[in-house]
Amino acid sequence: MTYLNLKSTAARTYDAIVIGSGISGGWAAKELTEKGLHTLVLERGRSVQHVTDYPTTMMNPWEFTHRGEVPLEITKANPVVSRCYAFREDSQHFFVKDNEHPYVQEQPFDWIRGYQVGGKSLLWARHTQRWSDFDFEGPVRDGFAVDWPIRYQDIAPWYSYVEKFAGISGNKDGLAELPDGEFLKPFPLTKVEQYFKEQVARQYQDRHVIIARCAHLSDPQPVHLEQGRAQCQNRVLCQRGCPFGGYFSSNASTLPWAAKTGKMTLRPDSVVHSLIFDEQKNKVTGVRVVDAHTKEVTEFYARIIFVNAAALNTNLILLNSTSRRFPKGLGNDNGLLGQYVAFHNYRAKISADYEGFLEYTTDGRRPTSGYIPRFRNVFKQETDFLRGYAAGLSAFRSSVTNQQGVGAGLKQQLLNPTLGPWRVSSHMMGETIPKATNYVSLDASTKDNWGMPLLKTSIAYDDNDEKMIADYFTQLSDMFTKAGFTNIQTRDTKQAPGLDIHEMGGVRMGKAPQTSLLNKWNQLHACKNVFVTDGACMTSTGTQNPSLTYMALTARAADFAVKEMKKGNL
Repeated sequence: MTYLNLKSTAARTYDAIVIGSGISGGWAAKELTEKGLHTLVLERGRSVQHVTDYPTTMMNPWEFTHRGEVPLEITKANPVVSRCYAFREDSQHFFVKDNEHPYVQEQPFDWIRGYQVGGKSLLWARHTQRWSDFDFEGPVRDGFAVDWPIRYQDIAPWYSYVEKFAGISGNKDGLAELPDGEFLKPFPLTKVEQYFKEQVARQYQDRHVIIARCAHLSDPQPVHLEQGRAQCQNRVLCQRGCPFGGYFSSNASTLPWAAKTGKMTLRPDSVVHSLIFDEQKNKVTGVRVVDAHTKEVTEFYARIIFVNAAALNTNLILLNSTSRRFPKGLGNDNGLLGQYVAFHNYRAKISADYEGFLEYTTDGRRPTSGYIPRFRNVFKQETDFLRGYAAGLSAFRSSVTNQQGVGAGLKQQLLNPTLGPWRVSSHMMGETIPKATNYVSLDASTKDNWGMPLLKTSIAYDDNDEKMIADYFTQLSDMFTKAGFTNIQTRDTKQAPGLDIHEMGGVRMGKAPQTSLLNKWNQLHACKNVFVTDGACMTSTGTQNPSLTYMALTARAADFAVKEMKKGNL
């Protein structure tokens, strides 16, 4: 006779399990606990508490041993993560180190990760734009990827819902290609950005320059104060973690809100190995977890599972969740799991000078920039490449230091730089086309320290990306020239995919089980009690920063899941 430890099993049983505590996982935790579900949140990284675990957040520049720079030996030991713009002495503790978490690059791919409670929500760039139907209809218009199972009207109320809680600064611009949202007051454009906006409006009917929408509390509302957050202080030290909660993160917002319900159990240092599929019940009954330190394996159980481990790790976990029913990975009846991964193309940059407005200085800081929404192939196909690109825009007074001379005179010159001409810069954020040839898979022979197969990445640019870069250079150079900017210089960084940190796909949404993994509610077609609402679910990428869409999809899916549970369908 077999004796089961029923008390132990009951102690490890919840209504819901959320895998990952980043932007989408935090939202899943908030929504599920608010709706009454006892929810276990599993995070593979260490615990990070809001404020108390931001060790560098109040440090002055002279308090850093290397004045903010990362020592050469650390850079050499971390050739991937050290390429990230935010990997600096004040924030390196929030990044995964290359040698601690290896992966296999079949083609060059820079996988930037943050393993801790809050994930990359402590490090993200915080730009938040809605999608429009031009984005959701992209695949069906040009035949690449599959049609999205939803449209803007399906997600618009959920955009509003998450925007009000997160706090999004922006201006109502009235653009069909970039719908307005529930905005706090906008941050201002600089003088030359405003000038460029006016010049573009005069020269072009279909192009616009706006202030970028961002997840910063420019004007906190009661719901934000109730979260314990305060107005953004414009310190622009966001990568350190914000002690004021001035920007949205899981640590400052959704996780504390979920904890307040008394229904959340947060378990850091928990590496999810796989989901447990019960063939008799024909559903997933739980999650298999490896302790990050002891390597002890524990199983937890729940009626519904939200997989929010960040796009590539979500693919890894599902691919590793094999059974007799799903030998190629959970829900992978069509063999598409891990395929059609896409990203944003950030390779193209342009800079210029402007000699005017020398009576103006850029006094003070702001946590955002100017933004040029997509203007190519929006209303019709007009180029020899598919889809389009958006662009960031910044203009600031340069600093000039006289380094001539010696002694006291040189010292005074170094301590008192003067303002030079205005510098203008822009970067492209191009939509890449999901393709079967861009995929992730599991290494059959090598495992990590927790018994997980190493992830293999096979992701590359294509001819469409190259044509898009060329067009960006031509169009932005023309726009800069017409605005009177000089010394225009273009640069292709040639950076590998991944450094954009906007990886998406592999577990895409769609209308049919034959061509997609998820339905319109982010449910696995073949396993209805499993939901995927992070970047892995994306059918295409759009040109917008994607995090706001993850938040809205998560809130929408959680609402649906709870209603289905109450009906007895899950």
